[in-house]
Amino acid sequence: MLFGFEWDLSSPAAYAASILPILLIGMWVTIQATVIGFIVALVLGLVWAVLKAAPFRIIAWPATVMTEFIRDTPLLVQLFFLYYVLPEYGIVLPAFMTGTLALGIQYSAYTSEVYRAGIEAVAKYQHEAARALNLTPARTFTHIVVPQAVPRIVPAMGNYLVSIMKDVPVLSVVTVLEMLNVAKIVGDRTFNYLVPLSMVGGLYLVMTLVASAGVRLLDGWLPKQGVPLK
Repeated sequence: MLFGFEWDLSSPAAYAASILPILLIGMWVTIQATVIGFIVALVLGLVWAVLKAAPFRIIAWPATVMTEFIRDTPLLVQLFFLYYVLPEYGIVLPAFMTGTLALGIQYSAYTSEVYRAGIEAVAKYQHEAARALNLTPARTFTHIVVPQAVPRIVPAMGNYLVSIMKDVPVLSVVTVLEMLNVAKIVGDRTFNYLVPLSMVGGLYLVMTLVASAGVRLLDGWLPKQGVPLK
């Protein structure tokens, strides 16, 4: 029994049907971790990109070093650091929050490079025209650069969304009951791993296909010349 559900071992079909509600609970945790981790990666990645593009080396250099460090160290090491080391300094976070934060921090290093590429893809004469119109740098960035950069970065950001989703099972090492961890627990208690793990693979396939289709729809919907701002 898990989450109050019992499973039927009389046949593979009955077994699969009985554990599906349990796996769906784990699937919902997986989706939540993916969405929150992706939001953290988007926001923090933009912060890294802005800091690295700063004209002052005292700002740009530390941001560059930090993103390189994050990108070049394993997600598992960062996850263990947040979960086991921070409590020694009085910072105790729930397992789910720790996991989503680790995912967001790890992928923020990658999304920062996507932001950089999108920003640099905006033609230089756009900046010159903004200066000719006496626009402030902040207004130029938010109203000229960002609307033109967004359509260019959507496909790459979509790839990282799928990657984060597939990395969520790593959170099982800090006791997060995401879908794969739930399937492993079920397998441990029933000594039948084939059905739950096969179902997890199928559910992951469905989720990644839906996410990829959503990204393609968004990419096709956004105007290539830039996102209009009202």
